[in-house]
Amino acid sequence: MASWGSLQARLLVLGLAPGVRGANRTGRPFTGDYAGMLLYETLTRFGFADGRYGADPDDGLRLRDTRVANAVRCVPPANLPQPVEIRTCNGFLRDELAAMPALRAVLCLGVVSHNALLRARGLPASRQPFKHGQVLQLPATGDGLPPLLLADSYHVSRYNTNTGVLTTAMFEAVVGDLAERLNKPGGG
Repeated sequence: MASWGSLQARLLVLGLAPGVRGANRTGRPFTGDYAGMLLYETLTRFGFADGRYGADPDDGLRLRDTRVANAVRCVPPANLPQPVEIRTCNGFLRDELAAMPALRAVLCLGVVSHNALLRARGLPASRQPFKHGQVLQLPATGDGLPPLLLADSYHVSRYNTNTGVLTTAMFEAVVGDLAERLNKPGGG
């Protein structure tokens, strides 16, 4: 599944994997299922997107200074990626990060994307465990990737929202904080 948005973006939203009923069917990340509704409506509210999300790649929604990608590039069996898939796809994520020269922050949706980002940056996940709402400052890497902010949120999946693990207010708080940080002088 291809990423969506400009390689010149300062923000990368990193999900888990394409959903079989959503992105895999429509060809655009987080499009065609509930997760996209919460994600794109929140991104629009905080200035990271323009237009209206209509669950269709032709809905006219446009990302602003934002790119959306997944830690795993293919729909995983039973919608849950296996560790070997996550490791195999990590090279794609490393390439994605290296291709984004203006990147200043990554919004990781869930523990799998959090750990995949750390791995792609050469950092052990055990030292910086996932925690909803946290923002970490990651150092520059030895291979030339600049420092960047890692912001964690529970995944925007229907399961998480239906069970109350993630509420709209909780997700908006994370994205709002990240917008504020990126809009400060020096932006991240």
